[in-house]
Amino acid sequence: MPETIETTSVKKSKAPLYISIGIIAAVILSYFFIPQVQEFLDKGWSVLTSGDKQRTQQWVAQFGWFGPLVIILTMIVQMFLIVIPTPILMVVAIIAYGPVWGSLILFTAIFLASSFGYFIGRYFGPVIVEKLIGPKSEKKISSFIEDYGFWTVIVIRLSPFLSNDAISFVGGVLKMGYWKFIGATMIGISPLIIFIAYLGGDYERLKTGLIWTSVVSLMLFILFVWWDKKKRKHKP
Repeated sequence: MPETIETTSVKKSKAPLYISIGIIAAVILSYFFIPQVQEFLDKGWSVLTSGDKQRTQQWVAQFGWFGPLVIILTMIVQMFLIVIPTPILMVVAIIAYGPVWGSLILFTAIFLASSFGYFIGRYFGPVIVEKLIGPKSEKKISSFIEDYGFWTVIVIRLSPFLSNDAISFVGGVLKMGYWKFIGATMIGISPLIIFIAYLGGDYERLKTGLIWTSVVSLMLFILFVWWDKKKRKHKP
């Protein structure tokens, strides 16, 4: 198991919060004061929520290769901000590009974003990571990785609302084997992507499904931790 990393007390940086607020404010102001932006956003919302696959594909086709690139880059950038939660990006990719191409785009985006976060943690160390996610989150996730390693990554990736980004940073800080980390990431995220691809554009089912997936995966992890601690207690 990786060694525990001791660091001096570091406060979580508020820069990501301020940048996120700035981006949200800029989008809102642009929507109300720039007609082209308002038209584009209204059109996009109308198309993506229409449930009409042909209409969606025609609208998305205008972006060419730039569309998937934007999704991939947004997945990486959102690791540092709070503008767009990962599950929303995943749903948009599936709706926009369909279950097959949307899933491939998501696997690529998550592979690259997770690798990026991992290497930031590995080469910039715990001080930078604590500034990004906060010392409490860093220590809590570090403790779980040290105790349960591979399985911690799988369970956190499986749950839509747990801190996917934090696990990448901390995995790097603890110098968890890269391919072991990526393998656990891909295994953990696969059921969620397949599930979203299966549900497609049915928003009510998606909302309910994501909530239940998160609850069940969290309960399974809690049960595993309880069972493991009980087993260790009874060891001679």
